[in-house]
Amino acid sequence: MAEQRIAVIGAGSWGTALAKLVSDKGLAVNLWAHRREHVEAIARDRENRQYLPGFPLADSLSVTHDLAAAVRGCDVVLMVVPSHGYREVFAALVPHLARGAAVVSATKGIENDTLMTMTQVMDDVLPEGSGCHLGVLSGPSFAKEVAAGIPTAVTVAAHTKAIAQRIQEVFFTDRFRVYAGVDVIGLELGGALKNIIAIAAGICDGLGYGTNTRAGLITRGLAEITRLGVKMGANPLTFSGLGGLGDLVLTCTGDLSRNRHVGLELGKGKTLKEILAAMGMVAEGVKTTKSSYNLARREGVEMPILEQIYLVLYQDKPCKDAVHDLLSRNLKGELE
Repeated sequence: MAEQRIAVIGAGSWGTALAKLVSDKGLAVNLWAHRREHVEAIARDRENRQYLPGFPLADSLSVTHDLAAAVRGCDVVLMVVPSHGYREVFAALVPHLARGAAVVSATKGIENDTLMTMTQVMDDVLPEGSGCHLGVLSGPSFAKEVAAGIPTAVTVAAHTKAIAQRIQEVFFTDRFRVYAGVDVIGLELGGALKNIIAIAAGICDGLGYGTNTRAGLITRGLAEITRLGVKMGANPLTFSGLGGLGDLVLTCTGDLSRNRHVGLELGKGKTLKEILAAMGMVAEGVKTTKSSYNLARREGVEMPILEQIYLVLYQDKPCKDAVHDLLSRNLKGELE
């Protein structure tokens, strides 16, 4: 284990937290950041003061602006870049990947143009016979809490149990419990779609509704996510696990949730443009709402909460009207 070298591509809060997690184990980690001045600041300060301030980085972590240098010779490459730039960054590093490397997505999104998950994007980009193994890491895990060593449990999945276990061993610590599985599509859809439900939960909180509303929304949101996931070949049990219900509850209720924050501000009457301009960080649920809306239509799956959030974000529908239209739909059985 000590001889492995890990690349973490993306030096936002989540990428930095995971790089810190692994380097604190004594593994050699290359952390790649997009902007040269950001690399210089991290190298100088030995912490990421822009996105994850207050957490010193181990000597076993190096930071670079050079993609080729970041991934060369690495056994595991962790992709933690926003979904809208994922394809471009991954395509640039592919020629430098070690044969047999495990490439793991920790990005929770769906590509807008193709409606692909991140592992599907990677599979699309990788040349025939690359020898690389693809996986995903997801679960209820705020970056700041992981960096602080607060006990956390997540799941990794790959197309074979052996590769999933290989990834599991890299990230496991006595404060970061990692489970392994093979339901890649289920884990990715759970991670991406929960952000949309979190925006809805934030809207309800911003409008001043109570915990009844939030609990109902989380439950019905999980039903929607499961419907789409099963239609696309996922194991329904995945959505009752860490990458489904666990991540959904965290993102819908936690004060550190960017997507809930977007909804909270919308519910208070601010515009989406104002909210995003003030944040300085990516809220994946905003872009994922558009791709998921189109994905649900393509798959013929009814997702009324998703539809209303799409109308709020992209057609300026008033939040109270969206809630009214959700609640006044035709009556039906709960398990239909």
